[in-house]
Amino acid sequence: MSSKANYLISLSNAGVKRNNHWLVRGVDLIVSPGELVTLIGPNGSGKSTTAKLALGILSLSEGVLKTNSNLKVGYLPQSINMDWTIPLKVSRFMRLTRSVSSIKIREALTLTGANHLQTEQIGNLSGGELQRVMLARSIVSEPNFLVLDEPTQSLDFYAESDVYDVIKTIRKERGVGILLVSHDLHMVMASTDQVICLNGHVCCSGTPSNVVSTKAYHDLFGDRGASALAVYQHRHDHKHLSDGKILHVDEDLGVPSHPDDSHRYPEPNADNKSQNKTVKI
Repeated sequence: MSSKANYLISLSNAGVKRNNHWLVRGVDLIVSPGELVTLIGPNGSGKSTTAKLALGILSLSEGVLKTNSNLKVGYLPQSINMDWTIPLKVSRFMRLTRSVSSIKIREALTLTGANHLQTEQIGNLSGGELQRVMLARSIVSEPNFLVLDEPTQSLDFYAESDVYDVIKTIRKERGVGILLVSHDLHMVMASTDQVICLNGHVCCSGTPSNVVSTKAYHDLFGDRGASALAVYQHRHDHKHLSDGKILHVDEDLGVPSHPDDSHRYPEPNADNKSQNKTVKI
């Protein structure tokens, strides 16, 4: 666990009790600037509850929450209750409940690879497109602490992989501290600094390599989960450009080498040569 003095948030022996039942108890965690901390565990283990404790949404029944005086929070909840059939463009959705400049909206959407969706109706987006927009909305106010609660649930494998790549880009470009709630054991390994394994309490915590070697982790997830997490390295075979086009990494200057797929490709000119060097995914 991180012991940096310049933490963004710190939970010590944190727990919450409802109707004489402990939802989660004995949680210690620290998230520092630029650090990615992941909460893993089975359903009902207290992951979302712990995330809400870190945000201050839930009151502690025991323990202490400390926050940096300059803390600015961005939050992507597990679900949002709204009528997705309401006519609502992405650009307007980005401004709901807040006043945000067009420049900030464009910067956030560009960072998540969704700027080309500004004029689209929110209800017409695919699952992966919607999550890119939701991630952009969570960073549009330029937070330094980002809480992402199951950001890939209900997505297929490829959309799921893309969302994790976007999260890596946000971390790199913005330097935010991230608290990630996830059940995707095989996805989180490569980029996570700290893992906290929950099952109503902290079963184990530490670096990914240390956690997967513990008996507690094996008891909870089994050898299959541990080995998959230990060896997984996600490799993308294409890049998502800011205009929504897709470029395969084995192409030269945007010339398609996969002409039979449904991807769209940029024209092979000098401008694209420069663009391909700076593309964000």
